[in-house]
Amino acid sequence: MAETPADDERLLWQKRLAGQANNRAWTLAEQMERTSAEEQEMLHAAHAAIYFWNLVGDERSMAHAAQLLGHVYGLLNQPEQAMLYLSRSEPIFFAESSAAWERALAHVVAANVAAAKPDLVAYQVHFDRATEEMNVITCDDERRIVSAALQAVPTPPRG
Repeated sequence: MAETPADDERLLWQKRLAGQANNRAWTLAEQMERTSAEEQEMLHAAHAAIYFWNLVGDERSMAHAAQLLGHVYGLLNQPEQAMLYLSRSEPIFFAESSAAWERALAHVVAANVAAAKPDLVAYQVHFDRATEEMNVITCDDERRIVSAALQAVPTPPRG
């Protein structure tokens, strides 16, 4: 029988799995088109990320995982689930104490959720705020992260 890993080794692996699931879900979320298999993989990866970040993460990483899951559900046109997870991250990332890229990404996700509802007013407000916040981001890598997420947000149907 295999030996039980030490706590520090288990935590290291859980953090690695959280990061891997998180990165895979974001990669799929940034694609302009996905197959149904990729949509399922994106959802499973986002759920895996939140599971592992809830085990080993701090408040911010857990909020990022909830934000990711809200974004994924928005992309899958499941606004009720999207709103549930988005609401878990909003208090942290809409705060002025958050980094500009975190506020911008929060508005991207909120625009995506509004598009799924569809709520044209909320969509436009959050889309515009995301664009404004992007102008404040000084780090190229952070700007690329937000830009990639923003480009994948669909325009809500008019109606």
